[in-house]
Amino acid sequence: MTADIRTTAPVHRPASSPAGPRRRGRWGVQIFLAAVSLAFVAPLLLAVYASLRPYQDTARHGYFSWPSHLSFAYYRQAYTESGMGRYFVNTLIIAVPAVLVTLFLAAFVAFAVSRLRLRGGLVLLVFFTAGNLLPQQVIVTPLYVLFNRIPLPWWMSGSLTMYDSYWAVIVVNTGFQLGFCVFVLANFMRTLPQEILEAAIVDGAGVWTRFWRITLPLCRPALAALATLEFTWVYNDFLWALIFISDPDKLPITSSLVFLLLQRHFVAGLTLGSTKG
Repeated sequence: MTADIRTTAPVHRPASSPAGPRRRGRWGVQIFLAAVSLAFVAPLLLAVYASLRPYQDTARHGYFSWPSHLSFAYYRQAYTESGMGRYFVNTLIIAVPAVLVTLFLAAFVAFAVSRLRLRGGLVLLVFFTAGNLLPQQVIVTPLYVLFNRIPLPWWMSGSLTMYDSYWAVIVVNTGFQLGFCVFVLANFMRTLPQEILEAAIVDGAGVWTRFWRITLPLCRPALAALATLEFTWVYNDFLWALIFISDPDKLPITSSLVFLLLQRHFVAGLTLGSTKG
């Protein structure tokens, strides 16, 4: 009689994998982030929806109702009647030169600080960076007095001074944005291979060639990112244009919105006391 011998191998049960709870946790985070994003975006979407539908539909049926039709009529009316196109042009007149001049000067300073053996380069970098810590409100009054005393020819300023001209806003924005751009470009230039400049020096390249034809082309990503940030900041500027420009036709878009909203009060203030009784 042959014995039936069965060899049984030990059964290895797979340990519980954390992939399931991890996947559920990831879904929970995504659902939470989607809900928070919707909560922030919903008022904006509701405002856009209300601006595209007739006001009579909204007044009669409320915001959460089906519109009779959608159109951009209110946007066209606001653009044409408020003269918004002129204010957009004013903004470009201020923002584009301010960004170009800021990046041009910042590139020079950053190259001198990071690529040339300049004595006191670190102190110079700290000096430019510390300029961003200066509160803007501190120098409002000195700049106001200064710009009223700086003469300009008639073809540069209708007021014959820097006050009430685009130049005042351009100069102030350039001065305040220069330190940040110098800091970013100097740190970016330090990451470039030093061997490239050393090879250029061996080939007889001067300082200008090393800056203009070698360093600047390698800094295009940093310059593009800074140009985007600077244009956004100058475009959104409200304080300087409101202080240094008194002609409403020269105001940029951000300051002109305030003027349009409060225009009736400005006119009332100008005529206050002109009559008796």
